[in-house]
Amino acid sequence: MTGYLPVAVFLVLILGFAGVSLLGAWAVRPTRRVNSKRDNYECGAEPVGTAWVQFPVAFYLVALLFLVFDTLAVFLFPWALTIRTLGTGGLAAMLGFVAILGLAWLYAYREGLLEWK
Repeated sequence: MTGYLPVAVFLVLILGFAGVSLLGAWAVRPTRRVNSKRDNYECGAEPVGTAWVQFPVAFYLVALLFLVFDTLAVFLFPWALTIRTLGTGGLAAMLGFVAILGLAWLYAYREGLLEWK
């Protein structure tokens, strides 16, 4: 049970920090109501048309491609820090992971997603 004591302390500190931050933001925020805050965009320009616009599929594909390479960065960095302790099995697992992501890159390249149109 004593192994969970640091976790409990951090949980209390995190929840306390979140509560104090939200309470402080609520205390110092401006309270005047402005009609421009109710607009879709706060850029000062009047919105034209409806907000329901169909986006091209390329936007979603670029977002998925970003997730693929972001996943690579998230998993590659900790692996690089612990490669000496992982041994050959860790190297083989990461090579397989990079190979699968390489296939995703190859697919994106063949579909022309890496070219800005």
